[in-house]
Amino acid sequence: MQVEELQNIAFSLGLVIKIQVRETLGLCFFKIVIAEQKDNIVKIWGEMKGWSFLNNQGIQLDTLIILSNSPPFVSELIWASTMAWAIEKKSIKKARLLAIYDTEGYSKKLVRYFKIIGFKIVKEVASSPIDLFLRLVWGGAGTLMKGDCSQILKKIAKKLSSIDSSQPA
Repeated sequence: MQVEELQNIAFSLGLVIKIQVRETLGLCFFKIVIAEQKDNIVKIWGEMKGWSFLNNQGIQLDTLIILSNSPPFVSELIWASTMAWAIEKKSIKKARLLAIYDTEGYSKKLVRYFKIIGFKIVKEVASSPIDLFLRLVWGGAGTLMKGDCSQILKKIAKKLSSIDSSQPA
């Protein structure tokens, strides 16, 4: 599934996908937004921010926001758009993220959610001296996870393929 196909699906749901990219010092910073636009009013339902590693070795997913009252498929569209963009535009195969330790129960929910999407646990980033660099990069402790962009996209594309994108909302 490609970004253009995902944009068509979003349109059929009354949503838009916007991708903003900025390249600085060999790093590519991106922000992907799923929004609804009605009468010049834009409501952002989901947002993913991150950057690509040097030499396009992978993407680092830094911020994910999905509003709890968002329309159906916002979560799937944000993940699929991120993975499709990484594969299509940057030839990136791997993604990583840190499920931050906020509260014990919430952190476990995040890890479970990311596993469902297709990420695997790499290690726990804690207070060990060997974790110092990772803590500086991520801004805290948590569960470091990695995923294969193609596998994640394929998994989410199955769910999105059930949507009839021929009918605009």
